[in-house]
Amino acid sequence: MNFRLRWDLSREYCAWVYYTPDERFEMSMMSVTPIQDARGKRTCRLPPSVDDARYPPESIGYVYLLHTRPYEGELTEQDIRYIVAMGLAHGWEVKTKAGMLRLSLVAFFSASNDFANPTCDGFFQYTPTTGDLSKWTLERNQWSRQPLGTVVWTDEQTYRIDRH
Repeated sequence: MNFRLRWDLSREYCAWVYYTPDERFEMSMMSVTPIQDARGKRTCRLPPSVDDARYPPESIGYVYLLHTRPYEGELTEQDIRYIVAMGLAHGWEVKTKAGMLRLSLVAFFSASNDFANPTCDGFFQYTPTTGDLSKWTLERNQWSRQPLGTVVWTDEQTYRIDRH
């Protein structure tokens, strides 16, 4: 299928996966913004914090920022900067009953041409505390990780990606 049609039919959604005081992982409501209808624009504006009335805001641990991608493309500068801002706001690690988990951004993609039954063919992941930028793909029911590079911040505003 051609890229323009895939793009025109796509939407981006995003959500938080967070850890609760009762030692459970939860997923926030999915977020999507009206900018989806602007030609050439796809984005989601995830609220910077989870509003879960069951827990005090400071007791929530932020683990993953999830979002979908309309195509198999790497993370954008906006993605990278937003997860860093969220790490500064919420912290870089969460203590769980299974151990410490590092905050990261995960962007899922589908390579399927079947819009009625899309598949999850993989995701890109960026973990700010390590700088790791990876691509995960599902092949024969096995997830495999391909290191893409390391995000290196040269100052508070500037970064580069050292490719592997």
